[in-house]
Amino acid sequence: MNHIYLLQSGTGAPGFGGFQFIFLGLMIVVFWMFFIRPQAKRAKNQKKFIEDLNKGDKVVTIAGIHGTINKVNEDGTLNIEVSPGTYIKMEKSAISMDWTSALNKPAGAEKK
Repeated sequence: MNHIYLLQSGTGAPGFGGFQFIFLGLMIVVFWMFFIRPQAKRAKNQKKFIEDLNKGDKVVTIAGIHGTINKVNEDGTLNIEVSPGTYIKMEKSAISMDWTSALNKPAGAEKK
């Protein structure tokens, strides 16, 4: 006895296609809210911080070197005094944070 089975080419029960699109949309919104938006905000704040660097600011480089800005050059570099009479020339993009904010940060506090 031969049986012929017909297979449907649909995916799932009828009426659930809209749910899949809603679920996909919610996943995109959640991903944007928790990953893309905060990272863009941090990048914007870092860019503003780099642009606002002035002589006398106490800074920490991405390498962990602490110093005071002695001169802001036109070519996008800084002269940083790391100890009295000792200067390092660095790119502005190598500055990580303001030294005073790093000192005032409570122990165990995380960046937001």
